[in-house]
Amino acid sequence: MMGIRAFLIAVLGALLLLHFLKQRWSRRHYPPGPLSLPLIGNIWRMGFRFTDDTLLKLAKQYGSIFTLWLGYQPLIVMSGYQAVKEALIDHSDEFADRPVTSYIKFIGKNKGIVLSNGHTWKQQRRFGLVTLRKLGLGKTGLEHRVEEEAQQLVETFARSKGQPLDPSFALNNAISNVICGLSFGHRFSLEDKEFQKLIEAIHDSLAVSTTSSYLLYEIFPSIMKHLPGPHQKAFSARDTVLSLAKKEIEEHKVQKSFHDPQDYIDFYLLKMEKHQRKNEPNSTYNDENLAQSIHDLFIAGTDTAATTMQWALLLLTNHPDVQDKAYKEIEDVLSSSSSICYQDKKKLPYVNAVIHEIQRSKYVLYFGLPRQPTKDVKINGLTIPKGVMIFPDLRSVLVDPEHWETPEKFNPNHFLDKDGNFMAREEFLAFGAGARVCLGELLAKVDLFIFLTCLLRNFKFQLPEGVKELNEESIIGVTRHPHPYKICAIPRCSPSQS
Repeated sequence: MMGIRAFLIAVLGALLLLHFLKQRWSRRHYPPGPLSLPLIGNIWRMGFRFTDDTLLKLAKQYGSIFTLWLGYQPLIVMSGYQAVKEALIDHSDEFADRPVTSYIKFIGKNKGIVLSNGHTWKQQRRFGLVTLRKLGLGKTGLEHRVEEEAQQLVETFARSKGQPLDPSFALNNAISNVICGLSFGHRFSLEDKEFQKLIEAIHDSLAVSTTSSYLLYEIFPSIMKHLPGPHQKAFSARDTVLSLAKKEIEEHKVQKSFHDPQDYIDFYLLKMEKHQRKNEPNSTYNDENLAQSIHDLFIAGTDTAATTMQWALLLLTNHPDVQDKAYKEIEDVLSSSSSICYQDKKKLPYVNAVIHEIQRSKYVLYFGLPRQPTKDVKINGLTIPKGVMIFPDLRSVLVDPEHWETPEKFNPNHFLDKDGNFMAREEFLAFGAGARVCLGELLAKVDLFIFLTCLLRNFKFQLPEGVKELNEESIIGVTRHPHPYKICAIPRCSPSQS
C-alpha cells in the first residue's frame, strides 16, 4: 500500500514538474521577470503586498521591461522614461487599447470612455474632448464652477478657526461637486443623501482594485461572480453611480435644456438628437454610453484630484519655506486682484512649479491605467505580444534618476530654470501620454491651481501643537493616499478676499 502511495506521489510530482517546464518554455518569448508558480504566478515575489518601491526594485533586477504573472495572465511592466515613452508616444496607436479582462469586461461593458475600445472609444473620447473644451475656461464655464467650490472650501476651512482639521472630507466634496456641475449643471449640498451615496460609491468602486477579491475575480470569474466580497460591493457602487447619472439624464430630457447646452449631458443629448435625425448607422450616442461616460468622469477624476490636494497641503505644511515663498509670489503678483483665474498661473512661475512638483513627487496612481497592444510590437529588442496587458509605470518616469536631479525629494526647482522661470519638462507624464492621455487633464489642472492658490492666499498651514512632522509615506491602493493627518489652517485675512 505504501509503495502505491509513493508511486502516485512520484507520478504527481513528475507531472507538476513537466507542467512547470512546459509553462517556462511557452513563456520564453516574453520579457524576463521573476519566477512564476502555477496558479498564483508572481504574487509570492511581491510578498503578497505592494510597497512604493516594489516595481522600481524589480526594474533594477530584470530591466526596464519585465513580465509579471497574475495566475496565467501576463502583465508586462514598462519602467523608466525611455521605455514608457517608446511605448506610449512612439507607438501610440499600437498601444491605444484597454485590456479586456474578466473584471474590466464586467465593469466597463465596452461603453463610455475609459474602458472601451474600437469605434465606441474613438467616438466617445472625441466627443468628450470637444465638449470639455466647450465647457472649459472663462467665467461661464468650468473655471467658474471651480472658483465657486474654492470659495466653499475656504469657508469650510475658516470654520475650523485655526484648530486642527482633517482636510480630506472637504477636499473630496469640493472635487466631486466640480464634476457634478460639469456633468449635471448643478452642485449638491453636502447634506444631500444622493450626494453622500455618490461619494461612498466612488470610494467603493476604487477600493476593490488592490484586494485579493479583485485578483481572484480575474483568475476565477465564473466562481467569484457568485461569491460575496469587495468585488460585489464595487459592482453595486457602479450601479449606484449609473443610476444617479440616468436619473439626471431623464430630468434633462424632460426639461429639454439641451437646446441651450450648459453641461455635459446637454451637449450629449443634443448630439444624440442630431445623429437620430440623420439616422447615422454607426452612431454610439445613446443613454448607456452617456451614463457610463459620466461614471468614468467621476471615478477617474474625483479620487485622483482630491488625493493630489491632500498631498499638496501635507507637503506645504511640512515645507513651510516653500509655502511662504509661494504665498509671497501670489501676494506680490495678485495683490490688486479680488479673484484668481487659471490664466494667472502664467504670472506665478514658482506656484506653477510647486504644483507640478507635488504631482511628480507624490504621483497618485500606483500604476498608469493598463494598455493592450493591437499587434506585436518590438521595443528595446523585446517582443510585446498582441493582446497582452501592459502597465506603463508612470511613477517610475517621475522618479527616473536619469532625468530628475533629486528624484526622491520634494524640490520645486525641478521645474524652474536658473532665472526662476517655469520650465516645462517632457519627462513630466503625470497625465499619461499618447492616444489615451488623460481626458480630464485640463479639469485637473484648473482644480489644482485655483484650489491651492485660493487656500494659500487665505491660510497659513501649520502643524498642530506637539506634531513635529506629517508622515510622507504612502498608503498603497489604486491611488497612493497619504496617511490620515490634521493641520491647522491659520487665517491670513478675510476669506471673502478669495
